[in-house]
Amino acid sequence: MNEDEIKELLENVKNGHCAVEDALDSLKELPFKDLGYANIDNHRELRVGYPEVIYCAGKTVEQVKGIIKFMNTKNNNILATRATEEMYNAVKEICSEAEYNSMAKIITVQKKQITKKDTYIAVVTAGTSDIPVAEEAAVTAEFLGNKVERIVDVGVAGIHRLFNKLDIIRSAKVVIVVAGMEGALASVVGGLVDKPVIAVPTSVGYGASFNGVSALLSMLNSCASGVSVVNIDNGFGAGYLASMINKL
Repeated sequence: MNEDEIKELLENVKNGHCAVEDALDSLKELPFKDLGYANIDNHRELRVGYPEVIYCAGKTVEQVKGIIKFMNTKNNNILATRATEEMYNAVKEICSEAEYNSMAKIITVQKKQITKKDTYIAVVTAGTSDIPVAEEAAVTAEFLGNKVERIVDVGVAGIHRLFNKLDIIRSAKVVIVVAGMEGALASVVGGLVDKPVIAVPTSVGYGASFNGVSALLSMLNSCASGVSVVNIDNGFGAGYLASMINKL
């Protein structure tokens, strides 16, 4: 439950439109629900503004299915990251509204209308190989109520491609830059815009990229001010943070 829903519940009790016992039933599972293998944080949206997100990697198909089955009873929008198609097929059996983005590896269940901010987030990739991580960021941001502009394959090996999209990038409220290899694009963009830049290093690259460590260190050592960095391949974290900034 979010703050508005609790206020509405209390108003209904106050006005006699809802019995106290019924209100108590609605609040019984508000702190968390123990499923044995997971404690579902039903209080999270009230605390931080967004419901709990399911990280599917490392979970079994049945665990993901069980978590979504319970969360589906709460009439909230559901976001599950790093999900496989097998997990999606299992969830679809119990939740017909479930949708799957195979590029982002995200399962979504939309129960409530998503109202999007007028300002938007730009998601910029250095190369086409970075798109899966960028799409995780973009889908996350969109599902959390943001407009997103996607700009792909504008890395430093052909920097003129970036300048062609600079007006779109500069007009964004927040910019997410997704890059592997040496990760230089985040610094370049950081030196061209007056908006916060969230850099996402990816594990794309040959051996000396060390599965994204090279890009991570380059981004952490950026000489451009206003660049923050999330973990390797963490598109979700970037999309979530960008959403919080966009809604300030």
